[in-house]
Amino acid sequence: MDALVEHPSDALIVVDVQNDFCPGGALSVPGGHEVVPVANRLVERFDLIVLTQDWHPAGHSSFASSHAGRAPLERIEMPYGPQTLWPDHCIPGTVGAEFHRDLDTLKASLIVRKGRNPAVDSYSAFFENDKKTSTGLAGFLRDRGARRVVLVGLATDFCVMASSLDVLVVEDGVRGIDVAGSLARSWDTMAEAGVGRVRER
Repeated sequence: MDALVEHPSDALIVVDVQNDFCPGGALSVPGGHEVVPVANRLVERFDLIVLTQDWHPAGHSSFASSHAGRAPLERIEMPYGPQTLWPDHCIPGTVGAEFHRDLDTLKASLIVRKGRNPAVDSYSAFFENDKKTSTGLAGFLRDRGARRVVLVGLATDFCVMASSLDVLVVEDGVRGIDVAGSLARSWDTMAEAGVGRVRER
């Protein structure tokens, strides 16, 4: 696997490095905190940096607690397609929604808050899960002349994968939830889609 060689027209997207996805959080990703030093080193190397945050209102339709008799990690059908149900997480105003305290956020040009629509979940930094509603990120990157996007963050098998078409994923800068083999499937899906996979160094 090639090492990352960045270019002046590259943009770095740091996906959902929030307390709820780190150890002790409501939807803890194994080793989630380990992406922070990788992300911080990459932040030093890039000029155009975007941070994303899951930003779900209380009672969001993706929460298992919003569906009587359902448990986290069960799957249901929503009007926009299959939906994994999650524990309540990343609710604005909670500590869990905040960025990990060690993440360097000072150079960020933009913070994209996704999943704000209570009826539609949003994994990708670019589109909500209905595949129609844009976050506005693509236009922002176009306006700033970004020609390539590099990703780090959480979780590999959901938000990173959904954001990954036409980008490079830094393998040592992401971690996955791994629901019944979802991590391996996500790497396979990204590879089949032609997503680049590199290491930080």
